[in-house]
Amino acid sequence: MKKVEDYVRSIPDFPEPGIIFRDVTTILQDADGLHLAIDGILDKLRDTEYDVVVGPESRGFIFGVPVAYAAHKAFVPVRKKGKLPCETISMEYELEYGTAEIEMHKDAIKKGQKVVIVDDLIATGGTIEAIIKLIEQLGGIVVKICFVMELAGLNGRNKLSGYPVESVITYEGK
Repeated sequence: MKKVEDYVRSIPDFPEPGIIFRDVTTILQDADGLHLAIDGILDKLRDTEYDVVVGPESRGFIFGVPVAYAAHKAFVPVRKKGKLPCETISMEYELEYGTAEIEMHKDAIKKGQKVVIVDDLIATGGTIEAIIKLIEQLGGIVVKICFVMELAGLNGRNKLSGYPVESVITYEGK
């Protein structure tokens, strides 16, 4: 039987020499790969009590919505600035070269709700760190963070210390 990592395409020297790009699209292109990835996240959440799933644009939507659906939970999108139609709160965060800003609706998380964050990949952890701040600003409690893939060599968990982090696949490098 295949494992999720069997569906990941690894592209050497992209975007620069020495980097191995881990392509999640090949998981999505195969029904069995997608099924394994979603089931892998659900398995990481088996003993977690939560009310809502939060996912960042865009691959957090791809993996977060089926998790929310299967667990019969609500899903809250986090989007790039200017994409949500109602009143929002926003958070700026550091990128490798510059900054970015994300938003969520001000009424998306209720005080005391237990929240799980789902995304495709943890690299440096900056985006998820910003999402945690948004959730907590609204009074939510982050109870777990789940990823399909983790690039452990980039030390993204360091920014998320104090929160339970789970990955279906862990790659030791960058």
